Amino acid sequence: MGEVPFFRVHTALHPDHLWIWAKSVYVDENQRTWLPIITETESGRQVLMRQEDVPLMEALCPSQLTPYPLPLMWQLYPGRRYRGSDSSFWRIVYHIKFSGMEDMLLEQLPDGG
Repeated sequence: MGEVPFFRVHTALHPDHLWIWAKSVYVDENQRTWLPIITETESGRQVLMRQEDVPLMEALCPSQLTPYPLPLMWQLYPGRRYRGSDSSFWRIVYHIKFSGMEDMLLEQLPDGG
């Protein structure tokens, strides 16, 4: 009988902070780069943050990024959520690492978090 490949999905550690570096590139406290994919759903806005190594150029000033639909910085808060620099709250729907690919899905919470 042939062997069935076994795939491991790991729960990953959440970054403490994510700072905007360039349009569509965030950097965490370990200098790992994250690329956001924004989707609008019936229940609100979601962002898939994919950890992918990209070469970092010179960081942009926040004024060079406006208007930008996402917070310029996220900080990890208790209760599996992030608080954005714009005071928005984002729930961590999932954060997994699979075959070297790390994805974290964030969902914007109604005002007040």
